Amino acid sequence: MNYPSPHLIDFGRLGESAIGFISVAQNDRLPFAVQRVFWTYFTPESVVRGRHAHHATQQILVAVTGRIIVTTDDGKGNIETFVLDEPDKGVYIPPNVWHTMQYSHTAIQMVLASQAYDAADYIRDYEEFKTVWGNN
Repeated sequence: MNYPSPHLIDFGRLGESAIGFISVAQNDRLPFAVQRVFWTYFTPESVVRGRHAHHATQQILVAVTGRIIVTTDDGKGNIETFVLDEPDKGVYIPPNVWHTMQYSHTAIQMVLASQAYDAADYIRDYEEFKTVWGNN
C-alpha cells in the first residue's frame, strides 16, 4: 500500500486570545480513523524517543505544549525534520517511516494512532526497517 509522505497537518485554531482557542481533530478530516490515543510527558531533554517504525500503524504527533523535534527517515535517503511547537499542528507519520522525537522538558506529546497497540507492529531495529521498507 502507498502511504503519503510525512507532512504537517494544520488543525486550525478557533477563538481569540481574550477567550482562548480550540483545535479539532475529527476522523472525517484525518488520513485514518483513530483507534488509540496516548501521550508522553516529562521526558528529559537528553532522551531521544521513538527509534522505530511500524508495519501497519499510522500516527499523528501533536505537541500539546512545549516543543518536539521529530525526525523522519523513509529508508531511501529522505530524512526530514519537523518542529512541533504549536498545539494546532501535527505531523503525520506513515507506517513505513523510521522516526525519532526529542522533547523540551515541558513538552506533552499526544499521539493519534490508527491501530490498537500491538508489539509485533513495531520495527525497533534500523537494519530490519531498511530491509522491510527501504527497497519498496
